Parts: sequence; structure tokens; C-alpha cells
Amino acid sequence: MKPRIFVTKPVPAKVEEFLSAYCDCVIWKENAPLTREQLLERVKDVEGLIVTSSSPRIDQELLDAAPRLKAVCSMSVGYDNIDVQALRQRGVVATHTPDVLNDTVADLVMTLMLSSARRAGELERYIREGKWQKKELDGRYFGVDVHHATLGIIGMGRIGEAVARRAQFGFDMKVQYYNRRPRTLDKRLEAAYVSLDELLETSDFIVVLTPLTPETRHLIGDKEFAKMKKQPILINVSRGPTVDEEALLRALEQKQIRGAALDVFYKEPIPGDHPLLQYENVTALPHIGSATHATRFKMAMLAAENMANLISGKPPLTEIR
Repeated sequence: MKPRIFVTKPVPAKVEEFLSAYCDCVIWKENAPLTREQLLERVKDVEGLIVTSSSPRIDQELLDAAPRLKAVCSMSVGYDNIDVQALRQRGVVATHTPDVLNDTVADLVMTLMLSSARRAGELERYIREGKWQKKELDGRYFGVDVHHATLGIIGMGRIGEAVARRAQFGFDMKVQYYNRRPRTLDKRLEAAYVSLDELLETSDFIVVLTPLTPETRHLIGDKEFAKMKKQPILINVSRGPTVDEEALLRALEQKQIRGAALDVFYKEPIPGDHPLLQYENVTALPHIGSATHATRFKMAMLAAENMANLISGKPPLTEIR
């Protein structure tokens, strides 16, 4: 009898076919998101769970409801919704999907940077609303250059390195980064390791790429905004709570920053009347960092391969350490 697993969202047909060779695979295919109560009801007899970063939290309560659980495989690189320590104490292995999304997320960072700098979203709305009345726009609608500007990356992991390559080689940007400690980078990169204060004080564009931990929650707040050089652009593609949203609203109101480009928010999805959306200089996207067909397929397949290995008694490919 094959081990039973539960998958919290639909996966591509090829991934489902792959999983079916190893296990009895039950997949949540409803249009409505899976609730915590529904998840707790469905884990009673499963040995494996495949989840995403938006799935209900995997914690002690869930472990108590799933006495046969052996593996939790996330189709995301971030795992702040998984209590890894609780799983380890129970002997449950957790995996995620690093690396396969690096270039895709880095592409989105550059999209946000360029869109914010040249005010693409704002000016696209300007045309749609019929406001373009004369051929030559006046300076009120001008943007700023990305080329040769200074980029500060907070959280220089593999995605940060992919962003740095694009910035340096594609746009001749000066790249600097802040991390808990210096990293050994691609030798071609000329990225300087600096303190957080120096990064804030000297960067024209600031990209937040750090994972969400107790230490990085509200990493960017009032104090950090006050230290920033005159009117930088802030880009957040990490997790919403790494930036204090109330402090961000104050920074926008006081024109401490030129604008913000956000793919993540405190609570998702955000409503159309969210205070951040009142600002024309805020570029907002619905958490699409890895959202291309090819990358999402790779993420789902890597999670499936991790699950197949674990229920077959083999080591996982990408265990959360």
C-alpha cells in the first residue's frame, strides 16, 4: 500500500503523475484557498505534506493532528510558515525549493527597479486615463536613471547575487550589500560589503531580499528611513514584515523616499483601499516573484522529488537546515 500524502494546492499534471508513482496523492483542487481547519482535518492519516509559503502554518498543533507525518515539502524557498524546530523535535523532515527561482526573482527585481525609476506604471495609468494632452511631457513626469546609480542589496544570497550581476553587467551600477557576514561572490562581481548604515546612507536603490526571521522583522523602520540618502527607491521582494508598513507610509508622506516597489505585504492579498495604494509612486505587485510557468513547474517538481525521496527512505535534495 502506497503512503498517503496531501498537497495543499493544484500542481501541474506531470508533477501529479510523478507523485502518483510513489504515493497515494490527494490534492486540494478547490477554487477557495485551503483553510487551517480543512488542513487539520486532512492530515490525520498522511505521511507527507506538500505545501507553499501561503499554506496554513505547519506547527505543533498540526503535528499533533498528524501522528503519521514524516515529511513536509514546500514548493517555496521561504518557509516562515513552517515551525522547523517543532518538526525536528518530532523527527519530521522539512524541505524547500532554493535556487530554481533565483533568476526569475532577480528578473522581477530589475522590473520593479526600472518601472519605479521611470515611473512606468504611473505613466501607463496617465495614458489610460486620457491625461496625455501634449506630446512633450514637462519635468513633473520625469523619472531617474538606473544606469550608473548605486544599488544596495540587503540580504546577499543567491537571488541577491543574480540581481547584482544584472545590475553591474547590464546597467553599470555600483553594487554594495549588507549581510550578517561577507560572502564569497562570483569573482567577476565588484560588490562591496558595507554596514547597514552605510548602505542606507549611500544607495539610490535599496532592495530587501532577506528571509523573514525574528531578527529581520521590521528591519526597515523609521530609524532606517531617516538614515537613507535623499529620496532613494525602496524595493521589497522578501516578505512584507521585513519593512514596517506604518514607517513606510510615513516615509512616503514625508517624501523621505522617491518611491517604493513592493511584491510583498503584511497581509496578502491587500484590499484595493490599502493606504499604500493611494500613492502614485508606489508600484505594487501581487507576490509574483517566482510566478512564471517554467519556474513554478520546477519548484513543484523539486518538492515532489523531495517527497519521493523521503517516503522511499532516501535523503532529500534540499532539506531546510
